[in-house]
Amino acid sequence: MRLLLIWFINAVALFALPYLMTSIRVDSVGAALIGALVLGLINALIRPVLVLLTLPATLLTLGLFIFVINGLLFWAMASLVGGLHVAGFWSAVGGAILYSIISWLLSALILDDKRI
Repeated sequence: MRLLLIWFINAVALFALPYLMTSIRVDSVGAALIGALVLGLINALIRPVLVLLTLPATLLTLGLFIFVINGLLFWAMASLVGGLHVAGFWSAVGGAILYSIISWLLSALILDDKRI
């Protein structure tokens, strides 16, 4: 049940992005749900490999290269899911940052972490 709630929170965060950034467009709630699922899978499967492979660049930039990785993965998600449109790379980086902030805020407000 908790996993479904987290998926729904991420979909709401993805659906809220076009109201904050005009360069990101989400056509429907279904596209947001599928996008949240695809982004979760990408972050679980591909992101750790990319972070490991780009560790020297991340160390040289004092961790700022992680923003580039997040933007590229967000942009890849938008290109894989129909109904999600991102204008360019920098829009993807900004969208990934806003998506993380919104998702974190909603999770902090809705989820009860006293079980940990």
